[in-house]
Amino acid sequence: MRGPVRLDQYLKTCCLIRRRSEAKRACENGIVSVGGTPAKASREVRAGDAIAIAFTDRYLDIEVLALPSGNVSKARAQEFYRVDRDEARETLDF
Repeated sequence: MRGPVRLDQYLKTCCLIRRRSEAKRACENGIVSVGGTPAKASREVRAGDAIAIAFTDRYLDIEVLALPSGNVSKARAQEFYRVDRDEARETLDF
């Protein structure tokens, strides 16, 4: 079993966010939370953690099932998490 990995690396490796720098910025802006608490990019992720991401167009809640040991293909990425909620977010038109 693999030890903990950084939150920003997990989000990038599991194809939830395209780049690690984007994942880091999302954490800094309070878009990503772990266990209901806003999380820093350097936070360690472990199996069983609940991660919530508030994208501009949708809400995504996942449960970490396993930690990847390296880069994974987009097809295999979903083996490492379970989606609990994936719903459209209302956008405000000004």
